[in-house]
Amino acid sequence: MSRETTMVEGFFGEFGGQYVPDDLKKALNHVAEYYEQIRKDPEFQRELEYYLSKYVGRPSPLYFAERLSEELGGAKIYLKREDLNHTGSHKINNVLGQALMARRMGVKRIIAETGAGQHGVATATACALLDMDCTVYMGREDMARQELNVFRMELLGAKVQGVDRGLKTLKDAVDAALEDFAQNFTNTYYLLGSAVGPYPYPQMVRDFQSVIGKEAKAQILEDEGRLPDYVVACVGGGSNAIGLFAPFYDDKDVQMVGCEPGGTGKEMGDNAASVSYGAPAVLHGFRCYAIVDESGEAGPTSSIAAGLDYPGVGPEHSFYHASGRAKYVPVSDDEALEAFQVLSKTEGIIPAFESAHAVAQALKLAPTLESNQIIIVNISGRGDKDASQALRILKSR
Repeated sequence: MSRETTMVEGFFGEFGGQYVPDDLKKALNHVAEYYEQIRKDPEFQRELEYYLSKYVGRPSPLYFAERLSEELGGAKIYLKREDLNHTGSHKINNVLGQALMARRMGVKRIIAETGAGQHGVATATACALLDMDCTVYMGREDMARQELNVFRMELLGAKVQGVDRGLKTLKDAVDAALEDFAQNFTNTYYLLGSAVGPYPYPQMVRDFQSVIGKEAKAQILEDEGRLPDYVVACVGGGSNAIGLFAPFYDDKDVQMVGCEPGGTGKEMGDNAASVSYGAPAVLHGFRCYAIVDESGEAGPTSSIAAGLDYPGVGPEHSFYHASGRAKYVPVSDDEALEAFQVLSKTEGIIPAFESAHAVAQALKLAPTLESNQIIIVNISGRGDKDASQALRILKSR
C-alpha cells in the first residue's frame, strides 16, 4: 500500500478525507486547489525560503548532546533544535507557509486555534509581519496554564478568543475555529496548526514542516556519514513529528518513534494517547485514531502538556501506525517532567513539556542501544512557557 492516495482524495490508506458539510468542503477544496498551485510555484518557494532563512533563522542546528549521551551510555543522542526558531518552536515553519499563501489568495482575516499557545504566538507573529487581522481561539483552561503566551499573542496584535465549552482545552478551541471558518470562509483563512483536520490541511502542514526532517537528514549525513537508527518526536496532533518523520519514510532502516501523552494512566480522561488507547473514528472532519466514548464522540483527555492535549492524531500518523512504519508509545506526565529537568541540568536546554515527552523516550531507549547507534530527538519547542507550571507542580510535591 502506498503512503497516500491521490491528493484529490486526501487519504493516507483509510485515514484522512473530508467528513464535512458541502459548503465547508467547497471552501476546503478551494484552499487545496490554491495550495497545488503555490507548491509548484518557484517564486512562492523562494519567498518562503527567504523568510525561513532571514526571519525564522533556519536551518536549525542538529546538536550532539554529548554529556547526556555519556551519562546514559549506549547510543549517541542528537537534538534537532526547533526551540531556537523565532517564536521558540517548530510552529513558525507551517504558519509562514500558510500565511504567505493566504496573502496571495487575497485574504486579510486569519483565524487559528492553539493549545500550548505556541501556534497562536507563531500565527500572531506572521499576521503582524504581513499586516493581517488575527483571531486565535484558545480554551480557558489552556489560557490559565499558558498566561505568558496569551500576553505574547495580544502584544503581537492578535485577539485571543477564550473558549468556555467542554473541557476548555485544545479540542474545544478547534471546534470554535471550525465553526468560525464554516460561517466566514468567504473572507477568512483558517490557519490550522497541526497535521490534522480535513484535506488538504494534513498534507499542507506535513509539507511545510518537512523542512525539519530534510535538514536533519542532511546534517546527520554531514556529521556522522550515515543516517540515524531512530528518529523520535512527541505526538499530539503530530506536526513536528510528521515534519521529522516524512523525509525518512523511505529509509526503512530508520525507526520512527512517536511519543504520545500518557498522562496519569490508561483510563479515558487520564491521557491523550490516541494511538495507544484510541481507535479509528471520525474527528473534526477526518478519519484517524482518536479517543472516543461509547457514543462515538470525542472523549475527555488530559496531559501535562497543553499542546498534546488533543483526542486525535493526524491521518498520516494513523497510517504509519496501521502499516507498521512507525511505533507510537505513551509517555507519562511524570516521565515528561523528569526529562524536562534532566535535559535542563545535563545540556543547559530547557525543553517544552511537549518535547520533554520525546526526551523521556530517549532516556529509556539510549541505554539499550550500542555506542555506535544514533538517535535524533526533535526538540520541538523551548520550555519558557512551561516554567511556571513546572514550578507549581514541583513545589506541591
